[in-house]
Amino acid sequence: METTSRAVAQAPAAEGGQQVPSVRRTVDGYLQAPFPWYGLDEAFTGPRWLMQVGTAADGAVEHGSIGHGDEPSVKNEYAAGASDEPKERFAVVVTVAANPSRRSADGTGLLEATSVSSAAWLAGVGLLSFTWPGQMDHSLRDDWLEQQTETAWALADDLADPEWSMLSLPVDGVPTPFHYRESEFGWVLAGSTQEGVHLGAYGRGMSAYGLGFAMIKDIAAYA
Repeated sequence: METTSRAVAQAPAAEGGQQVPSVRRTVDGYLQAPFPWYGLDEAFTGPRWLMQVGTAADGAVEHGSIGHGDEPSVKNEYAAGASDEPKERFAVVVTVAANPSRRSADGTGLLEATSVSSAAWLAGVGLLSFTWPGQMDHSLRDDWLEQQTETAWALADDLADPEWSMLSLPVDGVPTPFHYRESEFGWVLAGSTQEGVHLGAYGRGMSAYGLGFAMIKDIAAYA
């Protein structure tokens, strides 16, 4: 899926040295989307924050991510031992517009269709972006990340692979099937909604089994 991302800049420090939630900085891109955004439902009462939107070759917003819990950073939380629990607890919901294959706005190219695999791919890569395996030299991380990104793409392209299992979670109160997989670095899931979007999600330190998803009524409230 040919997209570019408008990444969230580093948050300024608030009093006490804590970061100001990124929801206060980057709502504009989300407001340009012609599709609804999703996050965890009201059962989740912790912090919520915007992350980034992705655009197609013609500039149209195609997907975006919304975080819940601790704002993750690239950390090597597993270096001390496999029994250690990760300190950060977060879940990120990725909303992807359900688009068919179509011409770009300027008529010069063909934009790829999006699917549940697109959501699975974005979620898988999202988890990798906050992962650094234990006892790995910093100079080797780029090679590791490239290899794992290729693996994530292959897994997303074949949702019938045994690596995936099925998990039913509520979306706007309706039980919905999701493709789900776990790794030593966290979990990834992907499915579709009745509102014309695909959902991906990834997380660490929070169980996926008790999650529910709901349409965000007013994304501008995150500003």
